[in-house]
Amino acid sequence: MTDEKDQNGQGGFRLEPFPTQGAESPFPPLYESLPPPTPADPPSDWIETADAHDLPTAPEPVVERVNPLVTLGRFAFPPGPPIDDEGLAARDLRWTTQTLVIAGLFLLVFNAVSPLNWSHQQAPGWVSETVEKVSEAWVGQLAQVGTDMPRQGLRDVWFDLKDARFPGQAPAPERGDTP
Repeated sequence: MTDEKDQNGQGGFRLEPFPTQGAESPFPPLYESLPPPTPADPPSDWIETADAHDLPTAPEPVVERVNPLVTLGRFAFPPGPPIDDEGLAARDLRWTTQTLVIAGLFLLVFNAVSPLNWSHQQAPGWVSETVEKVSEAWVGQLAQVGTDMPRQGLRDVWFDLKDARFPGQAPAPERGDTP
């Protein structure tokens, strides 16, 4: 604010239009800060007479030759409508059922001794004795094929590690080998 009076007799400074040409810039021009140019550019493969506008801007569309049987098949067997929520639920149920069946069969083959061990832990009765008899027959059949070998190998490694002792330590108790 200044003590000068404007045209209306009021104190303050006058608002003038924005300047069209600014004052001298405190920043030097860019060309003054650049290093001097090199005497000559190295030779290149640039062709002075080449014009970039002569080059094609987009590749020509490629026309694929479609097998006539594929085209006929699209007309004869058009794709069906998209699957609704009920169809999605049925597909998910099929996937879950297949996964559980495959996992169950895998366990019945490679861990067949588990139902036998379960039946040995139960009180004597019709169910436990039936499971024991069926499991003994099943384990016997699979032992002929050798599907119990991975499980038995892991079990042997586990018990060997469990029976390992430090020098001077009492020996491990005898274990009863059950199937």
